[in-house]
Amino acid sequence: MTPVTSPVGLIGPDELLIFLLQVGLLLLCALLLGRLTQRLGMSAIVGELCAGVLIGPSVLARVAPGLSDWLLPRDTAQFHMLDAVGQVGVLLLVGITGIHIDLRLVRRRGVTAARISLAGVAIPLGLGLAVGLLLPDSLVPGSADRSTFALFLGVAMGVSAIPVIAKTLMEMRLLHRNIGQLILCAVTVDDIVGWLLLSVVSAMATTGVRAGNIALSVGYVAAVVAVAVLARPLIRTALRAADRSDSRRDGGVTVTLVVILVLLAAAATQAMKLEAVFGAFVCGIVISSCGTLNPARLAPLRTTVLSFLAPLFFATAGLRMDLTALAQPTVLLAGLGVLVTAILGKFAGAYLGARLSRLGHWEALALGAGMNARGVIEVIIAMVGLRLGVLSAEMYTVIVLVAIVTSLMAPPILRLTMARVEQTAEERLREKSHEAEKVRDAGGTA
Repeated sequence: MTPVTSPVGLIGPDELLIFLLQVGLLLLCALLLGRLTQRLGMSAIVGELCAGVLIGPSVLARVAPGLSDWLLPRDTAQFHMLDAVGQVGVLLLVGITGIHIDLRLVRRRGVTAARISLAGVAIPLGLGLAVGLLLPDSLVPGSADRSTFALFLGVAMGVSAIPVIAKTLMEMRLLHRNIGQLILCAVTVDDIVGWLLLSVVSAMATTGVRAGNIALSVGYVAAVVAVAVLARPLIRTALRAADRSDSRRDGGVTVTLVVILVLLAAAATQAMKLEAVFGAFVCGIVISSCGTLNPARLAPLRTTVLSFLAPLFFATAGLRMDLTALAQPTVLLAGLGVLVTAILGKFAGAYLGARLSRLGHWEALALGAGMNARGVIEVIIAMVGLRLGVLSAEMYTVIVLVAIVTSLMAPPILRLTMARVEQTAEERLREKSHEAEKVRDAGGTA
């Protein structure tokens, strides 16, 4: 007689209560602080991270330790429920970022952007590697290999953030400028290179730093890219079918299909030990390259991710920051060193690449300011490093602070540099066309 399998037990009432309170309070704080930082001219991500800082070990645990222990118990299973929701959010956020990459712009300005991006990644990557090798042993987790730690720090310094800089350029009305488009193009190449490097370094962290393992990881990356190219016709066909279905019914077939594709692609690369975010990003680029997706169909998904899932992820990331660690002289000095190195490396790389491309001094500085903004991407990389055990809690805090400071630097420096770059007739015409489109859209909405 076949034994009866007992059903899996349900979540306990106390655990459910704590989970609901965690989600509700984190979202409330993220909403309020996100709006506040936006009013102050900063990115909402800063406020969302600060929400986690307030409820986490930096503030609440110091002010009301009893309440903190009840709301954020040291129970792994309890915290993992919050993590799971945040992970789904960040995968969809990265997938949407890939979908919104303008590949036509990359092809049009590809050579110049690649030259700028290569220098903008190589120099901070090299400096980050050097800093990682020189930092005290107390800041390197005992389970992490020193070379993997240094490479991870280099990757974190080398990346830029498409969402942050795109939003900044839109708010400053610089998207119509040639430099604005070149910044977006170079940052796009930056991010693609960054995700490739992250996938390889993450694999090194899990399988070890051996020539065979590294070669296998690079082979997996090449296989993912090859499969993505081969799968394009199938994805294009599926997107067309979903669009036709949505046209006949007021449904969300396209949204569901995109979510399925992103999550399955993330699962595939996670199975290869290449990090789930890499699969989500590649999937987004493939969907974008199909040219059949109606952007309006994804409006509900963008709203859900940007208003609920992503803020919850960043607030959860803030929970893991312990700013009291900066009171330790070693951590504070290391943080300042990493911050200065990250800024100088990115500016030097972008400036050198721009000057080699025969751009002017102020244009090169504007490119440096735009590419220096790390924002979302560096926070994600820091979370990956913490989860893999490559980063200590102290270094995690330092890297997230670098992401915040560099994102805050972008608007004022862009404003200063772009004021000294003369606007061309083509840019003025493009600006008038853009303003006319906004008026038409407003009229249609009204």
